[in-house]
Amino acid sequence: MELRTRLQASTKEAMKAKDSARLSTLRLIGAAIKDREIAARGGEGDETLNEGDLVLILSRMVKQRQESAKAYEEGGRLELAAKEEEEIRIIQEFLPRQMNEEETRAAIDAAIAEIGAEGIRDMGRVMAVLKDRHAGQMDFGAVGPAVKARLLA
Repeated sequence: MELRTRLQASTKEAMKAKDSARLSTLRLIGAAIKDREIAARGGEGDETLNEGDLVLILSRMVKQRQESAKAYEEGGRLELAAKEEEEIRIIQEFLPRQMNEEETRAAIDAAIAEIGAEGIRDMGRVMAVLKDRHAGQMDFGAVGPAVKARLLA
């Protein structure tokens, strides 16, 4: 099922179940998608986002909430950190399965072999291939240093 359809169906289910926390998070996702579509439209036509764009939006939302949860924990606001963690859990339901270390290493090696990367100068091209193929499936903050280490080896 398409991601947008799954989001809409889940929103309806949350409304029927009167699950206010889940509904609130799903509405935040819907608003973020709508904002991105309006920005992409740029005043002309009807620009709809593809699955990759939606996954990118959701990934950013998770990252924002992880940073907020960490800040709340450091500030001793555990109830707010718990709320952020719950939102992360709900958003992650719609993201593709995260790749484990071994799968990530294999994807990095495949991308390097595919473009014939020979050094650190090719890091941007390798990252572009990985982002294109595995958006939402890996943490690119952790993948960047791994690609760099692999290219320097």
